[in-house]
Amino acid sequence: MRAARIWNLLAKSRFMPGGIAVRLGFTVLMALALTQGVSALVYLTDAGEGPPRHGPGRIVERVAAITRLADETPPQFRPRVVRAVDAPGLEVEWRPKPPEFQRNQSGFPFDGFRRRVRQALGDSEREILIEVRNGPPSPGPLAPAEARLFGNVMRMALPLSDGTWLTFRSDPERDGPFRLLRFGLWMGLVGLVIFGLSIWVGRLLSAPLKRFAEAAHRLGVDGEAPLLPETGPRELRQATRAFNQMQTRLHRFVEDRTQMLAAISHDLRTPLTRLRLRAEFVDDPEQQRKMLADLEEMEAMITSTLAFARDDARKEPRVSLDLAAMLESLVDDLGDAGFAIEYAGPQHRIIGCRPMALRRAIGNLIDNALKYGGGARVTLLEQREDGQVAIRIDDDGPGIPVEEQEKVFAPFYRLERSRSRDTGGTGLGLSVARTIARAHGGDVTLLNRPGGGLSATLILAEA
Repeated sequence: MRAARIWNLLAKSRFMPGGIAVRLGFTVLMALALTQGVSALVYLTDAGEGPPRHGPGRIVERVAAITRLADETPPQFRPRVVRAVDAPGLEVEWRPKPPEFQRNQSGFPFDGFRRRVRQALGDSEREILIEVRNGPPSPGPLAPAEARLFGNVMRMALPLSDGTWLTFRSDPERDGPFRLLRFGLWMGLVGLVIFGLSIWVGRLLSAPLKRFAEAAHRLGVDGEAPLLPETGPRELRQATRAFNQMQTRLHRFVEDRTQMLAAISHDLRTPLTRLRLRAEFVDDPEQQRKMLADLEEMEAMITSTLAFARDDARKEPRVSLDLAAMLESLVDDLGDAGFAIEYAGPQHRIIGCRPMALRRAIGNLIDNALKYGGGARVTLLEQREDGQVAIRIDDDGPGIPVEEQEKVFAPFYRLERSRSRDTGGTGLGLSVARTIARAHGGDVTLLNRPGGGLSATLILAEA
């Protein structure tokens, strides 16, 4: 439980990458680093098994011990003793004469190393020759390459009490001064390969999830979108199957509701016609006028309902449209008809939409602004976030109380103090506009302007 809690905290951290593939790669990489770190720690601290450690201090100890042993061994037995102590990591050779060194190196850090060897031997005057060169070390498949990379062939010679010499040579295959660097380079290379493979596998695993997310987003925009193929791991296939079933049920529900609404509205026309005929025989002129007015209002509501049910925006195909040109055309037509209306925004803006439905939604919002606000100012805005565009329509009317701003989107809901039957409104304009906007992956919002009037914003998500 504690490990899961730590992982959840890391997952929520702003330093953790967001993609599944990258997270998988970092997870595998961290697991590899932790495993190799523990292995390296065990290897470096375990003196009972595996190759010996040969840091500078250990080399000083070995050189001093071998030198004392060779000094105390009779000359006839020294070759055998030297062969016994000669081992990978520090090669030892006994010779009667000093070796030929191209250069006896001095200065830092060589003088310090000489001082430590002399202190270990208890002889501050012992001659010690040291040479570090780039020539090939002892034969071995890896040594020449490492010598070319690091130049870490070190030779050291010092005399024994009888005038003979011991020569030591470090083995760069296992004990060069860049052993940890080589380990880090190899680990970096292995980690890079594993990280790349992890990202590749992670992308293969996350590709179905990406398609799943795209399908979920498309469902809110296009109710006629095709079903997802049920591929991928078992859990993802189960989720895809449930998603497809949900999409099918939603489509069936909307179709049933639309057909029922259209059927009811159509069937109401017959009794309305009979009522209209009967109203003609009413003797009282005033009562007849009121009855006919009510019947006309009911007729208008039924006509609007039928249009609302018939003009299902999702069935219209999406095409590319110059939204700015369409808005300018609407504004010019209304301006020529004598309405106070103006447009502000770019000259061109191409989006994917359903043109007839979108024109109707914008027309409803502009019509409301003209009827109840006395004029309209249409502005095309760029919503950079999530690739959205917005159309804002401002008016100078009385506005809408905050508590009523969501209620007015309900079908046939009307504000009595701002609307009357004389205006001819049926209360479906905002409902239709919001339905069409949501079919485009957006929405319609209302907001009272600080200086007075109402601001209606139609947001559209680009396909």
